[in-house]
Amino acid sequence: MAVVTSDPATSDSGIADKPRTYPPRSAVISWIFFDWAAQPYFTLITTFVFAPYFATHVAANPASGQSLWGFATAAAGLIIALSSPVLGAIADASGRRKPWIAGFGALLVIGSCLMWFGKPGDPGVIPPLLFAYALATIGAEFATVFNNAMMPTLVPPDKIGRLSGTGWATGYIGGIFSLILVLGFLAANPETGRTLFGLMPLFGLDPVSHQGDRISGPLTGVWFIIFVLPMFLLTPDYPARHSARDALREGLSELKDSLRELPQQKSMAAFLLANMIYTDGLVSLFAFGGIYAAGTFGWNTIQIGTFGIILAIAGTFGAWLGGKLDDSLGPKRVIAGSMLLLLLAIIAILLVDKDSILFIKVAAPASGGALFSGAAERAYLVLGCLIGAAGGPLQAASRTLLIRLAPKDRIAQYFGLFALTGKVTSFIGPLLIGIVTAVTASQKAGMAVLVLFFVGGLGLLGRVKD
Repeated sequence: MAVVTSDPATSDSGIADKPRTYPPRSAVISWIFFDWAAQPYFTLITTFVFAPYFATHVAANPASGQSLWGFATAAAGLIIALSSPVLGAIADASGRRKPWIAGFGALLVIGSCLMWFGKPGDPGVIPPLLFAYALATIGAEFATVFNNAMMPTLVPPDKIGRLSGTGWATGYIGGIFSLILVLGFLAANPETGRTLFGLMPLFGLDPVSHQGDRISGPLTGVWFIIFVLPMFLLTPDYPARHSARDALREGLSELKDSLRELPQQKSMAAFLLANMIYTDGLVSLFAFGGIYAAGTFGWNTIQIGTFGIILAIAGTFGAWLGGKLDDSLGPKRVIAGSMLLLLLAIIAILLVDKDSILFIKVAAPASGGALFSGAAERAYLVLGCLIGAAGGPLQAASRTLLIRLAPKDRIAQYFGLFALTGKVTSFIGPLLIGIVTAVTASQKAGMAVLVLFFVGGLGLLGRVKD
């Protein structure tokens, strides 16, 4: 049954319109499942399974792997940055969201499935593998842009924060389940031939050729297809308003108007600039966290994946709590608090090494010892949980603040600008990490550049009036 909000909508003329009708709970829950469907791409491929596998077993060495992965991430980010505002404007003019989600979701599925061909120790697979990664990243990010644009039609304004936080939390839970599936049943330690649960890998996957790591790509594609279906079946879309040609013309015209008006919208401009900077830092932190751990501590897939499960649990509670704080304190305060936690965590991580914590020498992890047996490993685990708990609220509150600041009739267009500012410099973070890591041959030096992004984002956020 549809929900009718008690607050009347107000037209541009200031005359109150009839109360707005929102779709039933089933439509909202189905929309939330998009985050569940898409999250394994970010969990399995970009962070905890495939990216570390690529750096340690496909590339020549971890530093080279981190550098190449950074360059591919930068290339995809540049394409997303240049295209997202235009596509968002066209989607607003056409009135449809789902066709765009379906098209870009197909890119996510195709690129993810191609990860299976990334065999270890074969330099010839590196270029096509990086191309497949860039293709899937473009699909995942654009599909998310148009999914986010559906939010204002699903719940009243005073529940947007909770909806956003619940979506992120649900996504994290999906990431946890996908990681458990890979680590517990598919990916095995090459030395023991056993998974995290002590089982032989399903489907006869070969641990020596890392088929358990590579299967994370096809699994991500199949997972997305299955769990995005409820959104397509049960969540209503905007009705079509214009033909493709008319939508292109009108969308580009409205985009020009928005860009022309942006300097007068000081809070929106400051927020978009802040988002440009801190999102770059956050994406880079998540993208290279697993690679950094693999190079620093020599963790294998099971160790990195277990680390990812713990982080995702922390992220689930963080996103859920952040959604509640968003509605009560406002998204700006949630964003600022999350950035402070991330800044402290990344500084502390730079002071943790295999045999030291904050310049204090500790015993290095024993070879073949228990999981996270070293003191430095446990410190990295705690700091990672802090990052996971802060990262969810930061992203969820950011899209809530965008909805509060953006004109309601141009929501997809402003989500396009939101994606633009989240991506237009997104190649800079990975590029700087790649360059600094390549020049210094030090992963730590490459990661140190991220401090600047969070400091800059905090400074600009202070100019935003919520």
